[in-house]
Amino acid sequence: MRDVEGMKLRIEALRREKNAVIVAHNYQWPEVQDVADFVGDSLELARTTVAVPQRTIIFCGVHFMAESSAILNPDKTVYLAELTAGCPMANMITVDDLRVWKEKYPDAAVVCYVNSSAAVKAESDICCTSANAVKVVESLSAPRVLFVPDRNLGHYISRKTSKEMILYPGFCVTHQRLKPEHVVAAKEMHPEAVVVVHPECRPEVIDMADQVLSTSGMLRFVTSSPAKKFLIGTEEGLIYRMRQDNPDKEFYTITNALMCPNMKKTTLESVVTSLELDRYRVTVAEDMAAKAKRALDRMLAVT
Repeated sequence: MRDVEGMKLRIEALRREKNAVIVAHNYQWPEVQDVADFVGDSLELARTTVAVPQRTIIFCGVHFMAESSAILNPDKTVYLAELTAGCPMANMITVDDLRVWKEKYPDAAVVCYVNSSAAVKAESDICCTSANAVKVVESLSAPRVLFVPDRNLGHYISRKTSKEMILYPGFCVTHQRLKPEHVVAAKEMHPEAVVVVHPECRPEVIDMADQVLSTSGMLRFVTSSPAKKFLIGTEEGLIYRMRQDNPDKEFYTITNALMCPNMKKTTLESVVTSLELDRYRVTVAEDMAAKAKRALDRMLAVT
C-alpha cells in the first residue's frame, strides 16, 4: 500500500531543505496538486517561475512546460518531475516542418502555441497560450498569421480576428476525443448544466458550448457564475480544483475519455525522487534558448 501521507511529509522536508518551489499544472493528479506551491495553467506557471525567489523549480507537468520555465529562468535549476511526460501535440511539429511552412508563407507572422518544443519556439515570432492567444494575434501588425501547431485553437482564434489564419494541422489528442455526441449525451443527463469547453476542442464542439475558455478562464468563470451545475470539456484534472474552490456547485466531465495519460504520469513518487536525487534537470542550448526566450518574452509583454 502506498504511504501517501509519508510521501507528502518527505516532500515538505525536502522542499525546505533544498529551498525548492513545486509548481503543478491544473491537469495533474489531485495528490500532486495538493503538494504544489502553485497550481495553474501554462501562462500562470510561466509567470510564477519567473517571479518566485527559489532557485530550484520542480515542475509537475509535461516536458515543454519545464523547458519554457528553463528558458525563462536561465539562472535557476528546473527539474521535470517525470521524464517520460511529453506532449503528443508538441511532437506533431518539428523545426524542419515549421521552416517548410515558413517558406510557403513568407509574409506571415508565426505565432507558436506554447505546446511546442524550444526549437519550434526559437523559429517563431511570438508564443501564445490558450488564455492569451486572441490578444497575441491581435497585437501583430502582419495581416497574415501562420499558427502552429494546434489547428483547433487556431480555428477558434480565426473567429475572433480579421487576420488571415493559416493553420498547421496539429491537435491535442485528449481534447480531440471530445465529440458532439458526448455533449448531447451529457446535456440529456444534466439539462440545466452550463457547458464550458477548452478552445483546443473540435470546432463543432465549440459551437455547442456556452463558454469557451482556457483552464484559468474556466476556473474564474465557474466561481463567478450564478449557475450551480457545469459540464466541463477539458482534461478531468481541472475538476478537482473546481470542486475545491466551489464546494456548493456540481461539476461533471462531459466524457470519461478526457484524461491525458502524459499529464497523469507524474505521481508523488516522481516528486519525491526528483527532490531526493536532483533528477531530470531540463536544459536548453544557449543559442536556442535565447531565440525561444524572445518569442516567450514578447508573449509576456502583450499579456
